[in-house]
Amino acid sequence: MANIRPFTMPKWGIEMTEGTVAEWMVKEGDAFKRGQILCLIETDKITNEVEAEYDAVAHRIIIPAGGGPEAVGVLLAVFADAGTPAAEIDGFIANFKAADTSVAARSSDDAAPAKAAAAAPTATPEPAPAPKPIKIETNRPISPEALKLAEQRAVDLTNIVGSGRGGRITYQDVDQASRAAAAPTLLGVAELPVNLDAFYASPLAKRLAVIHGVDLAAVKGSGPRGRISKADVLALARPATPAALAVAPAGPVDNTPSIEPMDKIRKVVARRLTEAKQTIPHFYLRMNARVDELLALRKTANVVLGTKASINDYIVRAVAVALTRHPDVNIQVHGDTIHRFPHADISVAVASPKGLVTPIVRAADTMRVDQIAAATKALIAKAEAGKLGFADMDGGTFSISNLGMFGIDQFDAIINPPQGAILAVSGISRVAAEGEGGDIFFESRMAFSLSCDHRAIDGAAGAKFMATLKGLLEEPEALFG
Repeated sequence: MANIRPFTMPKWGIEMTEGTVAEWMVKEGDAFKRGQILCLIETDKITNEVEAEYDAVAHRIIIPAGGGPEAVGVLLAVFADAGTPAAEIDGFIANFKAADTSVAARSSDDAAPAKAAAAAPTATPEPAPAPKPIKIETNRPISPEALKLAEQRAVDLTNIVGSGRGGRITYQDVDQASRAAAAPTLLGVAELPVNLDAFYASPLAKRLAVIHGVDLAAVKGSGPRGRISKADVLALARPATPAALAVAPAGPVDNTPSIEPMDKIRKVVARRLTEAKQTIPHFYLRMNARVDELLALRKTANVVLGTKASINDYIVRAVAVALTRHPDVNIQVHGDTIHRFPHADISVAVASPKGLVTPIVRAADTMRVDQIAAATKALIAKAEAGKLGFADMDGGTFSISNLGMFGIDQFDAIINPPQGAILAVSGISRVAAEGEGGDIFFESRMAFSLSCDHRAIDGAAGAKFMATLKGLLEEPEALFG
């Protein structure tokens, strides 16, 4: 019998039970090589690229792209050697039994948050290779297939931001960089039909661009890895909203709403927040802290450390120290069990093109402020570029949501399960205070609100944590101990 292998819904993390095939990068009958991207699989908040672990042919695609979620272990496709009889493929499918640990192709080291791509399966368009392969020397972490592609297409790796774990440059990173270099800086409507291969877009998006006269060079793709979708093109094809009239119309004003269905990511966020609010008994502890000494120390420390740590970085450090002193707050809740952790893995809420995401600063209690600043900046950059991976967001023992930069005075945050608590951080306010001699002076204060899961954290435990945090912020020299 030929070498027939199943490709099943993989399992990434202990909490993953299902996933969705967002896009197939191969079609039935296509041969592929080891390291080639086979498909994109969506989980709750990210879209994982799946790379082939071996050379084979995609003989049968069972689950099409854009369908509903499938359970871990479900058969997605069947791969085999070239020339394998269809009858053998049919027999293999008929006798296949799903298992939630079967993975015939591995997830690449990287994964990026993304919206579901266009439903039609399509092969990724390949730009023409460079006329003469070159040997590229680099000390940066890069996958073997990515290095080979860079040599084939003469891609400069200097300015590529690796989206893999630890900044590793992946095949897709190099592929995208080569497309960007090949794309013309200005493309007229008349030239579109002969220049479409230079753009990373779905076939339908390309056809719509021609029909509506949309210059793809001006379109910012919202799909995986910046892929241009139908919606991206149509957004520019629609006529602009007429300017408001200087004089109010005599008749009634039409206020018909435009109805926009939630995308998959927004649906997941809505479901999880609703479940968290309905199933977790929240209680809130609020306090404010003087931060004048923290602001002054930050200026000096940033010069000494040679960094540009933000106030949020210092808050992450203070929270991490407080969590090690109050392990009753550094927890996760799983059913009827409470998981306590020796280190503080702090999830930092970040606004991204895919909505709110919570990448994690791992073992923040073991890091200096400058190290936390570097880690946070790297996570924010990946979030803004849509390159956060599963490893960046899986787990976490505590969350911080900071809206202070928007001038918010006070707010309460919803707990991010299975974590037991989340800290809401507001802006800095200058308030009047009375000195010992009755003199009035102004000081800088920040407001904080701790949301706790009352099933696992008692009021006293939360209050002690907040008292410690307040002390660390008001006497910040302890953050360098």
